[in-house]
Amino acid sequence: MVSTSFLDVSNTSHFSLQNLPYGVFAHSSGGTRQIGVALGSNVIDLAALSKAGLFPGAHLQQSQCFSKETLNTFMSMGRGAWTEARNTLTRLLSDSEGVLRDNEQLRKKAIVPMADVTLYMPANIGDYTDFYASKEHASNCGTMFRGKGNELNANWVHMPIAYHGRSSSVVVSGTPVHRPRGQIKPDGASVPECSPCQTLDFELEMAAFIGPGNELGSAISTAEASDHLFGMVLMNDWSARDIQKWETVPLGPFTGKNWATSISPWVVTMDALEPFRCAAPVQDPSVLEYLQEGIGQWTRWLLITPILAAI
Repeated sequence: MVSTSFLDVSNTSHFSLQNLPYGVFAHSSGGTRQIGVALGSNVIDLAALSKAGLFPGAHLQQSQCFSKETLNTFMSMGRGAWTEARNTLTRLLSDSEGVLRDNEQLRKKAIVPMADVTLYMPANIGDYTDFYASKEHASNCGTMFRGKGNELNANWVHMPIAYHGRSSSVVVSGTPVHRPRGQIKPDGASVPECSPCQTLDFELEMAAFIGPGNELGSAISTAEASDHLFGMVLMNDWSARDIQKWETVPLGPFTGKNWATSISPWVVTMDALEPFRCAAPVQDPSVLEYLQEGIGQWTRWLLITPILAAI
């Protein structure tokens, strides 16, 4: 049986009790940034719930993670804390639980209309690595720059292909961005010129926030990888294609990709995405042993993921 909330949540809302994405908000009238989850047309203030002692579990009872201005501390605590928080919130916000529902004073503090808040970056971005999302993604980009018949480089079927982006230019959705200037070499020209981008593009992608991470020099195995994935956001990987085409060889994109990357303010957790797992494409040829995963371990919604490392 699907749980329902005591709050009024439209059947068409993206923010159901089964979702509960995390974000950072502040009251539009002013105040500090707070951590919250979205439910229907409201934001639930997790600092208010924590101060009321409503996170009694072993991981969160003594933690100040929900009093921070970003999700970094909470994400670094790992899957035990994430699961504990989700289970607690699902219980507190369900129509069968009266602790919050029947406490009018606490409801006024903890339940904020989304129309009355401003949303911010959910985390401080420490690093940003952009992967080709799929064979189709790599083929489309390859065709754009190398022509049909030469879409995929030989290494693509054997290993993850990625480059590091500029983490400081990752911005929350709705932030204005400027058309970049840079070197382009028009078709037929013998020398490049400095010009505003003439072929501005967008890419609708998914991005993943990494939680605990690893120590320098230590590896995370494919069997352990899912324990480090906190959640996902929608991402617009803005691209200045004419600048990118001229600068990419031999070290990869620079100005053409680093000028702006927009992400949604709400992070949907991997636990919320669990019901939507589906089989990943068969890897042919088989990859080297260190990249191989168990049956059913790696799924389609993970294969379409550039990575945003957030600690």
